[in-house]
Amino acid sequence: MYSFFTGLNACERKSFLFLRKELPVRLANIMKEIALLPENLLRMPSVGLVNQWYERSFEEIIEFEKMEPEPPVLTQFCERLVHIRNRHADVVQTMAQGVLELKESHEVDPGVENSIQYFLDRFYMSRISIRMLINQHTILFGEQLGARQASVNGMGNGGRHIGSIDPACDVSAVVRDAYENARFLCDRYYLASPELELLQNGSPSNGPMPIVYVPSHLYHMLFELFKNAMRAVMESHENSPPPIQVNLVRGREDVSVKMSDRGGGIPRSVSDLLFKYMYSTAPQPSKSDSHTVPLAGYGYGLPISRLYARYFHGDLVLMSCEGFGTDAVIYLKALSNEANELLPIFNRTSSKFYRTSPAPADWSAPVAPAHTCRRDKPSLSHKA
Repeated sequence: MYSFFTGLNACERKSFLFLRKELPVRLANIMKEIALLPENLLRMPSVGLVNQWYERSFEEIIEFEKMEPEPPVLTQFCERLVHIRNRHADVVQTMAQGVLELKESHEVDPGVENSIQYFLDRFYMSRISIRMLINQHTILFGEQLGARQASVNGMGNGGRHIGSIDPACDVSAVVRDAYENARFLCDRYYLASPELELLQNGSPSNGPMPIVYVPSHLYHMLFELFKNAMRAVMESHENSPPPIQVNLVRGREDVSVKMSDRGGGIPRSVSDLLFKYMYSTAPQPSKSDSHTVPLAGYGYGLPISRLYARYFHGDLVLMSCEGFGTDAVIYLKALSNEANELLPIFNRTSSKFYRTSPAPADWSAPVAPAHTCRRDKPSLSHKA
């Protein structure tokens, strides 16, 4: 996927021919999975609204199926993509609201919860991929909303960006940017904040660490982790908060970003729940806050950050020592030719999952208690 969009001879006509076939496939795949969701969830108003958005977008793309890639058609197609992107801007929050509506109106059994977890991982990964395709086309070839200028300026990097991809994305610079923005919120809320200790291969360094990547994806992950780490540190050390250490390491396969805090850690019984969409103890967001405090109270910060990491075959893992602190590691592919899209594919295997009840446990274990600790529920909020 990198090679398709980062070629110097990017062609609008080829992109049009690719997207008019690829986007309907991705939209149709996820619509088929929406149809397999439990009936109780499908009846929730927010889920119905999301489904309507996808149906409308599918119909609008299909209109271009047999059109010739002439200049007026290319312009119309680009404008349509911008319209679709805007329509789907609130998909994450709206689907999350649908899940909350289900939890408020029905008792959700473990089998249904597993199906919803499986679906949401695939649904949000599909959304990331669709937005990636749309953004690349509209930034590279669009003339509306200053898209061409954004492509040229590339977030102030002198035209280095190719669409939303930076061929020399400086990981250390993105770390500092995410830290400063999270620190601003932390200072505003706690009137203090932990310092940043940035290392490369275990040693202090201010040098760049370039990688082919999407800076906005990396920023999203880092900002979420900084929010969590800062909240934990400030609530464990009110007077003299210890620094948050970020160590950047380039290996043969991965570039690893390890964030370490001394915020008291996470109980082992809670760690597995942190990536569950339906596990949340934070107050639910009011509808009036939906645009100023996105995802607050939904519990989606860590799960979606992990999807961003996995989208290009990386990962995000947490390792915690209760009573001391937590390490979070983001793995990014060091070689761009190995960073292909990881996409959900609708087939017989995926459809069976929605109909299969979870097998009974074959190990003795006590029932996990209901915990009130939530590691990825920072008091700080910021619009990503």
